[in-house]
Amino acid sequence: MLHGKKIVVVLPAYRAEKTLELTYNDIPMDIVDEIILVDDCSDDLTIEEAKRLGIKNIVVHEENLGYGANQKTCYKEALRLGADIVVMLHPDYQYPPKLVTAMASMIASGEFDVVLGSRILGPGALKGGMPVYKYISNRVLTFLQNILLNYKLSEYHTGYRAYARKVLEKLPVLENSDDFVFDNHILTQAIYFGFRIGELSCPTRYFPEASTINFIRSVIYGVGVLTISFKFRLQKMGIKRFPIFDEGARKLKV
Repeated sequence: MLHGKKIVVVLPAYRAEKTLELTYNDIPMDIVDEIILVDDCSDDLTIEEAKRLGIKNIVVHEENLGYGANQKTCYKEALRLGADIVVMLHPDYQYPPKLVTAMASMIASGEFDVVLGSRILGPGALKGGMPVYKYISNRVLTFLQNILLNYKLSEYHTGYRAYARKVLEKLPVLENSDDFVFDNHILTQAIYFGFRIGELSCPTRYFPEASTINFIRSVIYGVGVLTISFKFRLQKMGIKRFPIFDEGARKLKV
């Protein structure tokens, strides 16, 4: 706990057998109250490894539903367990688990509702092995989103995030994509609904076992990012309304 807040780390897993132990061993157990692993129908030994490590809260999808669908299950389970702060950590060891404390603290302090581990702040991205084309597309998409959303973030595309409970309860999360663009959907929603977003510098690692998406899926992701950004702008201008920004739309139910 931090400042009396229950901290839950969620691990959206897919083929994480080789990296789960590295990730798990670096999680700061002194402040984390619960760990939840949701496996999206892996065809390796992710579940067996999770059990061996002693992870008690394990949910298994009987079919592969997608990265976004995995997160929806993660957050539903975290809320069910009474989380006050939820930190989403990839179990592929691409992001440093030791930053869970810093990210959760920024929310527990009461200053922020959402915290992002930014790969762009500092020299971390390219130095950590991010492919050049991914870095360039990250910078271009972030530049366009800062304009369309009238906000200022160093990047919108990190997979390392922390959320206050009230964020996950208020946002119409179930309207979001079940694929990789889910991360961008929920962040755009958080901006639309006026939640306070903070960032901290986060080194990252790119190596063969770390999960990533190929060039084609990256293009699809980029199109999805621009689509949600234009929807945001159209709704803000009163031209058209979308369920993804409707406070009465589908939300997580515990």
